[in-house]
Amino acid sequence: MKDIQITEHSIDIASCINRVMAPDVGGIDVFIGTVRNETRGKKVLWLEFEVYEDMAIKEMNSIAEVIMIQWPVHSIVIHHRIGKLQVGEVPVVIAVSAAHRDAAFDACRYAIDALKQTVPIWKKEFFEDGAVWVAAHP
Repeated sequence: MKDIQITEHSIDIASCINRVMAPDVGGIDVFIGTVRNETRGKKVLWLEFEVYEDMAIKEMNSIAEVIMIQWPVHSIVIHHRIGKLQVGEVPVVIAVSAAHRDAAFDACRYAIDALKQTVPIWKKEFFEDGAVWVAAHP
């Protein structure tokens, strides 16, 4: 099972975890990305995420498909939030379940690394003295 979403609303972490739970699952690995209050010594006021949604959903599904082939996982959830987020809010949750923990750990790490490299979601950090696009990719 895979559950891929892009939303302008808060991500329900517990719901993401519940979606990957099953009787035949022995391990669940969860990555929760949060907006931190500082980058390179500068105070972050807020972040804004923009997306090319059709392509992002397609690429996130592709990441999930690679995971389902490469590791013996049961389920994967990838939810990403867009819009303006304050310090402490959650822009991304990835939850992966598998019979054994190694597959869940490895697949979850792959998912966040691939997402940051290939999915057309762009992050802009806002500081007291201006703003900067971060790690712009595709």
